[in-house]
Amino acid sequence: MNQNGETPTVTEEHVSTASRPSGLRVTDLRVANVTGVPFRSSIIRIDTNQGLVGYGEVRDQASATYALMLKSRLVGENPCNVDKIFRKIKQFGFHGRQGGGVSGVEMALMDLAGKAYGVPAYALIGGRFRDEVRCYADTPSLPDPHAMGARLLDRKRRGFTMLKMDVGINLLWDVPGALIAPPGARADLTTMHPFTGIQVTAKGVDHLASYVDAVRSVVGYDIALAADHFGHIALDSCIRIGRALEPFTLAWIEDLIPWQLTDQWRQLTAAVAVPTCTGEDIYLLDGFRPLLDAGAIRVVHPDPATAGGIAETKRLGDYAQERGVAMALHLAASPIATMACVHLAAATENFLALEHHAAEVEFWSDLVTDLPRPLIQDGHIAVPDTPGLGFGDIDEELLRRHLDPRDPVFFAETTHWDGEASHDRLWS
Repeated sequence: MNQNGETPTVTEEHVSTASRPSGLRVTDLRVANVTGVPFRSSIIRIDTNQGLVGYGEVRDQASATYALMLKSRLVGENPCNVDKIFRKIKQFGFHGRQGGGVSGVEMALMDLAGKAYGVPAYALIGGRFRDEVRCYADTPSLPDPHAMGARLLDRKRRGFTMLKMDVGINLLWDVPGALIAPPGARADLTTMHPFTGIQVTAKGVDHLASYVDAVRSVVGYDIALAADHFGHIALDSCIRIGRALEPFTLAWIEDLIPWQLTDQWRQLTAAVAVPTCTGEDIYLLDGFRPLLDAGAIRVVHPDPATAGGIAETKRLGDYAQERGVAMALHLAASPIATMACVHLAAATENFLALEHHAAEVEFWSDLVTDLPRPLIQDGHIAVPDTPGLGFGDIDEELLRRHLDPRDPVFFAETTHWDGEASHDRLWS
């Protein structure tokens, strides 16, 4: 009632009614399988009753089924209840690529919730610490270290302030006396590192150190340089390699042994003066706790497309920060998952750098609309203030041109997943 004793008329003339968050409901989930972005990825699209659409991405080279099986658990839910839905579906994820469905769906829910409330995704997890996100360029290695240095130098000239290369037994197989290995070991990618029987000799260690020395001589010491893909070798070889690489001030040495072997990681970290790093295949904060609680690594390296999406990886980052551990982000994805990581990185104080694995994919930035071109400028991505993940839409025509030929239907209907059901409760 106003000062004249009259009841004012309620009007929506100046109120946006494009989205009513309380009434928003999921109506559909579909995927489009694309290749070369940089690898095979499944783009998730979640539709709603109000016309809002949210996008996410299943982790590179994972099965789209990990996302599709969640459809019946999502339809009818309010996507703004991200944490509630995440707790409902997280039991259907696991380590490695099996976390891809839950994580990609969570990204799409965050996109939808941000759009419904008219805020960027980073605002939903506490706001931002930075206006731009540093990217590091992962670069496939060449046998010749000088050619490899030139390849890395090109990325440096393009503005990247951090680089990563592969250093390991793939550089040693054809070097006489560099490896001791049982027959068939080169083709064996399924046996855990301590059980392969592969040993790196002193000659092999010297070869790797000389390789990194030559690369450093080309790119210089004014840029961060990390190393990955050491091969399936046991702890003693890892320690000797790590010690030999100490003079080259690497940003980190990554995934030398399986992430599950917490005590071996603790021994490795204590033995070398190079930051140790792992985590790209670990699902949920709970999966990281043993490594972090034991002080077993110096850099935690989740892939948000496995770890549980945006909010769960943010929780992990905060947990790592309390233990004095920086967080870098592993990723090999299209701009969709990349932008999810940009919001996560913006909102996480101990963030270090975000992996970019598509430096040679010329069309990569064009897969989404209404963002700067190129998306990465001077080695950084600007954090957008626009709602959700921050891009306007996907470029449907471009995505259609890159559909996986084994599954070439663009966002095919998924009604056959509507009736998927089980007794999901984890207790009796």
